[in-house]
Amino acid sequence: MSKRTMAFGGAGLVVVLVGVITVTLLSAGADSDPVRTEDSTMTFPESPGSADTVNLDTRLYLPTTTPAPAVLLAHGFGGDKNSVDGQARDLASRGFVVLAYTARGFGASTGKISLDDPDREVADARGLVDYLSTRPDVVQDAPGDPRVGVAGGSYGGALALMLAGTDRRIDADAAAITWNDLGQSLFPNYAAQIDPNAADSYVPPTPAAATAGGTGVLKKGWAGVFFGAGALPSSGGTDQSSQGAPPTAPEQQSGSPDPCGRFATEFCAAYAQSAVTGIPSAETSALLTRHSPVSYASSITAPTLLVQGQQDSLFGLDQADATARQIAAAGGSVQVRWFDGGHDAGGTSPASDAEIANFLTDHLMGTGDTTVKDSEFSYSLTGDPTDQGGRAQRMTTTDYPGLAAGQEVPTQNIELTPVVEGPSQIVVRPPGATPSAISSIPGLGSTLAAVTASTAASALASDIPGQSASFRSEPLGSSLTITGTSTVDLTVGALAGTQQSVLFAKLYDVSPDGRRTLPNGLVSALRLPDNTSGTASTVRVALPGVGYRVPAGHHLEVTVSTTDQAYSVPLERAQFSVSLANRSLVVPSVPSESTASSVPVWPLIGIGILAALVAALVAAGTILGRRRTAAEVEPDLIDTPLVITDLNKTYSNGFKAVNGVSFTVEKGQVLGLLGPNGAGKTTTLRMLMGLMTPTSGDIRVFGHAVSPGSPVLSRLGSFIEGSGFLPHLSGSENLRLYWQATGRPLEDAHLEEAMTIADLGTAVERKVRSYSQGMRQRLAIAQAMLGLPDLMVLDEPTNGLDPPQIRTMRDVLINYARTGRTVLVSSHLLAEVEQTCTHVVVMNRGAVISSGTVQELIGGAGPTEFRLDPVDRGADVLRGIDGVGAVVAVPTDSSAVRADLGAVQTGDAVRALVDAGIAVNSVSRSTRLEDVFLDLVHDDVVKDEQKVLT
Repeated sequence: MSKRTMAFGGAGLVVVLVGVITVTLLSAGADSDPVRTEDSTMTFPESPGSADTVNLDTRLYLPTTTPAPAVLLAHGFGGDKNSVDGQARDLASRGFVVLAYTARGFGASTGKISLDDPDREVADARGLVDYLSTRPDVVQDAPGDPRVGVAGGSYGGALALMLAGTDRRIDADAAAITWNDLGQSLFPNYAAQIDPNAADSYVPPTPAAATAGGTGVLKKGWAGVFFGAGALPSSGGTDQSSQGAPPTAPEQQSGSPDPCGRFATEFCAAYAQSAVTGIPSAETSALLTRHSPVSYASSITAPTLLVQGQQDSLFGLDQADATARQIAAAGGSVQVRWFDGGHDAGGTSPASDAEIANFLTDHLMGTGDTTVKDSEFSYSLTGDPTDQGGRAQRMTTTDYPGLAAGQEVPTQNIELTPVVEGPSQIVVRPPGATPSAISSIPGLGSTLAAVTASTAASALASDIPGQSASFRSEPLGSSLTITGTSTVDLTVGALAGTQQSVLFAKLYDVSPDGRRTLPNGLVSALRLPDNTSGTASTVRVALPGVGYRVPAGHHLEVTVSTTDQAYSVPLERAQFSVSLANRSLVVPSVPSESTASSVPVWPLIGIGILAALVAALVAAGTILGRRRTAAEVEPDLIDTPLVITDLNKTYSNGFKAVNGVSFTVEKGQVLGLLGPNGAGKTTTLRMLMGLMTPTSGDIRVFGHAVSPGSPVLSRLGSFIEGSGFLPHLSGSENLRLYWQATGRPLEDAHLEEAMTIADLGTAVERKVRSYSQGMRQRLAIAQAMLGLPDLMVLDEPTNGLDPPQIRTMRDVLINYARTGRTVLVSSHLLAEVEQTCTHVVVMNRGAVISSGTVQELIGGAGPTEFRLDPVDRGADVLRGIDGVGAVVAVPTDSSAVRADLGAVQTGDAVRALVDAGIAVNSVSRSTRLEDVFLDLVHDDVVKDEQKVLT
């Protein structure tokens, strides 16, 4: 084994000697355990030249035979020395001296988290190597130069690479599931601008190479996990000042919490800025690059093993690929392994840990296993879980293509065509970026992908209509193995603000029955360059790196979407045109041989957990359902469209928006819900639609209790608080998309009838952005009528309509109710309510103050006017009817009288007049609903004022 020694071992040694080392010997436990351990606390400078210090909590594992080669073992983010105890004991049982430790800012160690700062965390690791150089039980290749390897995963993996790049005493390093460039990992951009006239053929330099395209898009889900964990207080070492840590700041001494938690100030500030904007500043980008292997990998000369997870939405295969290229380009020796695991699958696996142990044994123990080439490449080959039964094959080939001079990555070109015909596809990012597509969940990406591979669960992670453009291949004639990062060239035009052109690209495997599988739930975030000239940009998009087999008969589909909930998406509305710059999807496909197969455990565990939760919910629902059936369905009300009983809504600030509201709506009624602004009408309707949860009370639609998502809500059509149409689509397209979202057959929509009701003529085929307010209102009412619901709920339906349109709307609602269906409408146009509605409920300040038929309200409020011949005899007849009050002449019409009929029906009065030989020329109410409404509201206010006075 060749050795490299450097002069800075002795200088580092002084750091340890002046520090305080407290050692505690632990018993080996059972006699069968040959590994002994020593726990110790080591002290190091807080930073170069600083008088302040930090304490690191360490544990040394000693094998039965010493001296032996050593391994420095680093843990992942949020862990400590106990996190790697199993791996450390395995290495010690193989004959290594293992030094595990807790990095600064974690566990019982002191100091602040600086994310593998070369002057802090990496310097600490060099100090630990200095310590190993003082141990007589560690093999020494030269004074101050122990025979030592370094290994770690994730946070520890980056540290291992950076230590190997800054300390030539390292004889071998193994890094798992880690980053090359933390800036590109947390702010990825996989769209690189290219010349539109560039040659169609493209060959990647290595299988998972992905050229970064500049400022990227924040992975807000993963960033939140990182900084949320670091913001928690340390589990140990809280008395930092007594252990040589920097003095506590005055604001912290008073007991107020540190908003940065355990993070160093510069990272706290960087996260605060980028979490708000979603864009890293130039200072943040430079900081993240300095704290990444990308800045040191070219200096690594020790044999290196890179083990990267294929189920990893945090650090993808492209990160290990970039590190491998750097090391190889500098003349270093590097092996690459991809395994069926990663941050979305529980981290590393026993198999990946064993590969690391074997690698360290080969390079530190002097076994010289010449059967394994340093450049050997292996990966796990997964595919459609349904077609492959969830088994992952272990594939191996002699070289990682592209690392050696003259090597070329084998590729296949797959021809794509647009799913929607035309020169380009238009996609929109809605205001607020809501709703957003769901592709993966940090830590559960592979589980979600496996669950949604089934048709039944596909809606959990489906692309949203209007937000995505797709391009697909023909069905494959034979199976296709994807080994790494596929690429596609796109032409994209953007109507978006500065740095607001954000998109997301995915590569789907689509089965013949339409089932879409997104391998491991991986997505490529794209931020397009700003284009002030108004022309489209041509970009080369690197799709997520995978090891995946697409079965014969399936086809590939590239989808470009405007939203993804895992990323910080700009909230401003934007529109994009997306087309293929050329029709080639370049797929890396490395020939390899199968060596083993295994079942990926983590997705099965995740699916098992989800299945157990579903089963538990079903069981609980069954048990509770037996108790609640009578409450959820009231048999006596199954033919009654709506019954609201003692409904209340009180907000957290104490304001009571709805107070004891009760009313019933029967079949065939058109009920008007009246009230001034703030009366609680819209709040009541929102609770009826399941959009808001009442504080108390009961809402029943056809006997079924209403709650958010209740199945009975499918029998309702609604239009509440404005429409939400996609402006780039036509009126008819919006109606079709809305109905498709319900999952019901298109023939059940009665689309032509709804469009006839809208009465938009040929404008229904125009884009909605060109509609007037009245046209949007009519389209919204047509949308509410799709499927001809049994109960239709409309909030201010005549807003924006002109008089002829209002009259048409009146006829539509009346005729709709005559079919046996029911309409509930709120409105401020009281004259229209009087002519349209059969029944009225009047609300004021959250309560019902009157209800009944329109005629009952009007009839109980004023006299009825009769035009009679002869008028004098007619007046006498009316006075002779029992129950009729005053009968007086109309001053302005000598042939008319006004009579207070009281409880007497108008028809009975007319019959008495006709029987007496009196000609009845006309009958009319002199009181309008508007007058009644104003009187009711005024009286309600007066009553409350009198209560206050008394």
